[in-house]
Amino acid sequence: MPHGGQLAARALKQANVEVLFTLSGGHIMPLYDGCIDEGIKIVDVRHEQAAVHAADAWARCNPGKIGVAAITAGPGVTDGVTGIANAWRANSPILVFGGQGPFENLRRGSLQEMDHLGVVRPITKYCDAIYQTKRIPEYVELAVRHAVSGIPGPSYLEIPMDVFMGPAEWEEAPVPRIRTEPPRLSPDREEVRRAIEILASSERPMLMAGTSVKWSHAAPDMNRFISETHIPTYTNGMGRGTVPPDSPEFLNRSRREALKQIDCILLAGTLLDFRMRFGQTIPADAKIIQLDMDATLIGQNRQADVPLVGNLACSFDLLLEEMKNQGVQLDFTAWRNQLREVETEAEQKVQSALNSDEVPIDPQRMCRELRDWLETLDDPVVIGDGGDIVATAAKILPVKREGAWMDPGPLGTLGVGMPFGLAAQLAQPDKRVVIVYGDGSFGFNGMEFDTAVRFNLPIIGIVGNDGAWGQMMRPQGAVYGWDRLEGVLLNRTRYDKVVEALGGHGEHVTEPDQIRPALERAAASGKPALVNVDIRQDREYKGGIYV
Repeated sequence: MPHGGQLAARALKQANVEVLFTLSGGHIMPLYDGCIDEGIKIVDVRHEQAAVHAADAWARCNPGKIGVAAITAGPGVTDGVTGIANAWRANSPILVFGGQGPFENLRRGSLQEMDHLGVVRPITKYCDAIYQTKRIPEYVELAVRHAVSGIPGPSYLEIPMDVFMGPAEWEEAPVPRIRTEPPRLSPDREEVRRAIEILASSERPMLMAGTSVKWSHAAPDMNRFISETHIPTYTNGMGRGTVPPDSPEFLNRSRREALKQIDCILLAGTLLDFRMRFGQTIPADAKIIQLDMDATLIGQNRQADVPLVGNLACSFDLLLEEMKNQGVQLDFTAWRNQLREVETEAEQKVQSALNSDEVPIDPQRMCRELRDWLETLDDPVVIGDGGDIVATAAKILPVKREGAWMDPGPLGTLGVGMPFGLAAQLAQPDKRVVIVYGDGSFGFNGMEFDTAVRFNLPIIGIVGNDGAWGQMMRPQGAVYGWDRLEGVLLNRTRYDKVVEALGGHGEHVTEPDQIRPALERAAASGKPALVNVDIRQDREYKGGIYV
């Protein structure tokens, strides 16, 4: 008779799961045995947090699929909590299997026994424990259904060791059909008409494309709407890349100026969280049309004038349909052109920094060199893992398609770089995967270069090494005094040597003209590689220079 691990793996196969990310543990070993039978690739990492981050990235890289991780009981689950929380805030549909001591000894103090469900319940869409082997496929379907429905997110299934190892006949444990994409729901048509009325009376609207555009697979429909109306459009979250950078309506450096003047905003899957100052960046008299996948997200921190609840592709389709039905033509070209002038002026202001020859290297010069090299590649994937350096890179590196850029999301978790890279390279073996690191963030999961070496994944990282936690150093110095810095300074460690010791390729760069050749040598090595770049440590800005 099959054991529980084989039942679980058969259910995962039904859900079209191709890879399991994990770190070994006695509680979850039956699942490995089942995955071998089902042809599901097992990728074992060096920390449970990395396993869950990789599952998160797998879901982001494979629209319509879920990412799966398996972590052992006790510290395995608690190590994975950060990954689950990150997926929760990023709305990534993942399934995490957690181990548990034998059900027979429940609450008797088994090795690594603890209340995992109590820990993960606040950061999951669904969590439960399975106490009958024959019901494992049933629970897998239930967990996947919750993970992908409405606003996506993580599900967690705990399986005690004896239940996982226990036998059950296939006939008494049927594997149900498992859908990894929910039905598409449309908004109320009357609300769509109200949205068109507001847009028709607007002179200075803008559109913010965010994470739910990705999970709704709405980019093509949204871009048709943008092209039809010429509405100025900005992106944030996983919305980056949903609007092509060469679109006349795509803007990147004029958002602050636009927000001062708008009379209407379309929030397409964009939450009014800290990134939008909880709605305070929007003028008090501006109308808000909010599109999102779940009604619970509408009106958070700021009342919406029109709620369009449902799949965002359906919402944009209905907007275009009703515009045609009513004979409404919207054309915001003049307003877009006005913002384009602001955009051009802002880009000209940074040109000197992009071409700076100073040493230590200007962070913007590092990102410009990276940008120019990426332009020579065929559709690369870039991952941001850090603070200051990632914020700088996000302004300089163009995102040419959906999924070509990944970062932690609103939880701001450091350490996602290599875990995300593992999943991205496995999902897209023909593409170059590049990670932009801060030196602080590299320390979290830099050991996953060992995983990349073992699985022969030629991921390239580039570290902006300023010997500091820059985002924390500046406010601490400004508030408490530059002679009272604590907890924010690092060594300019040779992280390239760390990667070399793990079996990869390392490069150390101290001059700006060395960056491009180092990247090219890293790519030519065919190994996982790290380019360690000494950049300027930005402290106080005085008299037009950093001191």
